[in-house]
Amino acid sequence: MTSRTCISPASATALSLLLALATPLAHAQPVTIALVRTTDQAGLVDIRTLAPDIQLDMRYATANNFTGRPVPGYDAPNCYLLRPAAAALAKVEADLRERGYGLQLFDCYRPAQSVRAFVDWANDPLEQSRKATQYPSLEKPALLGEYIAETSGHSRGATVDLGLLDCRRDPCTPVDMGTDFDFFGPRAHTDAPDVTPAQHQNRHTLLQAMQRRGFANYPQEWWHFTLSPEPAPGTAYDVPVR
Repeated sequence: MTSRTCISPASATALSLLLALATPLAHAQPVTIALVRTTDQAGLVDIRTLAPDIQLDMRYATANNFTGRPVPGYDAPNCYLLRPAAAALAKVEADLRERGYGLQLFDCYRPAQSVRAFVDWANDPLEQSRKATQYPSLEKPALLGEYIAETSGHSRGATVDLGLLDCRRDPCTPVDMGTDFDFFGPRAHTDAPDVTPAQHQNRHTLLQAMQRRGFANYPQEWWHFTLSPEPAPGTAYDVPVR
């Protein structure tokens, strides 16, 4: 449940600082956890109410993610965003469909409790089930700070992780982006020099489509975009995804 009382004053101060530093798109202002209990109260909307045909591959609601298990806070494989971000993303989907492409969503709004679960996983030295596919060249302790922060811009409801689909034939199929979602390493950088020209072009097709509708890319992750300016840069949420 969402409650300010679950965070001590010292932890709240650290949380505000870390949320401000979690992404280069963040505003340098205090960030607090909203005292709400439902997605409706938070102003979060299901993307499929605005883009019914958008494809969902919500990894954290399944075991198909870097932790190797469903992540606490993801009770259903749904995508929620604040309405301005959801509306902008629906326009991206519509733009791409006109060109024979589409979007495949991996993550949208992320509860604060889920972020804490990531940190707990990173501090567990025994769980290494996805090392070969997600972080083959790194040791697990190196993931903390560099790839897994104690807070996330996703919790503010305007950040999305996604890939590109080729929809020129039915059904739509994922486009080769050079790495899987949540690959921890330099090859995941949007302009990584060691991907093929075709993979580079696919990344930039996605990048340009997202930029057209106001989303800015985090250059260390080709899949990571935040609506700029953020609708509520000073507010994070801890409502479960249901």
